[in-house]
Amino acid sequence: MNLTPSLKKKYTSEQFSARDAQRLAEFIAWGPVVFQASRLMIKFGILEHIRNSDNGLTEDEVVEKTGLSKYAVKCLLEASLCIGTVLIDDETNRYTISKTGWFLLNDPATRVNIDFNHDVNYEGWFKLEESLQNGKPEGLKHFGAWPTIYEGLSSLPEQVQKSWFGFDHFYSDSSFPEALQIVFGKYGVRSLYDVGGNTGKWALQCVSHSADAQITVLDLPQQIGLMKSNIEGKQGAERISGYGINLLDENSLFPKRDGGLDAVWMSQFLDCFSEDQIVSILKRAKNAMDAHTRLFIMETLWDRQRFEPAAFCLTMTSLYFTALANGNSKMYHSDDFIRLIDEAGLGVEEIHDNLGQGHSIIVCKLK
Repeated sequence: MNLTPSLKKKYTSEQFSARDAQRLAEFIAWGPVVFQASRLMIKFGILEHIRNSDNGLTEDEVVEKTGLSKYAVKCLLEASLCIGTVLIDDETNRYTISKTGWFLLNDPATRVNIDFNHDVNYEGWFKLEESLQNGKPEGLKHFGAWPTIYEGLSSLPEQVQKSWFGFDHFYSDSSFPEALQIVFGKYGVRSLYDVGGNTGKWALQCVSHSADAQITVLDLPQQIGLMKSNIEGKQGAERISGYGINLLDENSLFPKRDGGLDAVWMSQFLDCFSEDQIVSILKRAKNAMDAHTRLFIMETLWDRQRFEPAAFCLTMTSLYFTALANGNSKMYHSDDFIRLIDEAGLGVEEIHDNLGQGHSIIVCKLK
């Protein structure tokens, strides 16, 4: 396993003293309430009020600013003190925000992850055991009877959709500017299939970036409907078309493009499928390609992350796929992707790392 230096340092030797390891074990045991208490410290404005104060706040001052009961404030502040998101002055009994609390409140990635885990995943995690055993997203059932979350996206409650798309777009959007330079700058792409294009956000970026870009979004028929609604009236929308396809159906072939195809684009897409399904999708993509077509796979590969917290988030996200999304996919190690690309009859031309929030682009061509 080839790990980046920061991951190798963290994952190949013991990091904690016995006492610290014991505390972490208890932190894990109480993890669900640690999460909820910390989420509510944000939602109720407690962390923000403490951060904005000059010398910290007492319990009574937090009660005054939030309108919560003394009991609620006392419970949350004492829990947060032990969690590590606030500190206390033992003489004045004034609470101040810690470094961890500051990141919890201000780090955009952390805020996106909190909303995603509360609105989309929290109830579903209870069925993680059954999901791992059955290879099905058993935690999805409280939302609906869909085989995967993707069929149900358009029917999920509004807040759940907001948090799901917020999570999905946050990580991809940060990489788009650099990705556009690679795809349209370095490789001069004009025609592109956007596979699993969701709301058409990448497609709109493409037509805005390049006046010559012609984009076809390939996705589930109901998702194509959402995409068309989303792009209507926006600049370059006339150069975006949709093609409804069930990518889990091995008999559903990619369309052949008259005049040839410059690129196939898959962003945060293949992690939604099992290894066998990935090979099937890549083989069908290959059949739509010719000698000059390139396949661009943009993914957050957990082993190629510069910073360890990113790898942590990605391996945890794998369990979202297990319990909620489809029951059989994950955030992959780059060695796995390279093996699957080879099995599909494609070759890796090069890999671009460290785009945006830790993305890599694997550039493939026909062997």
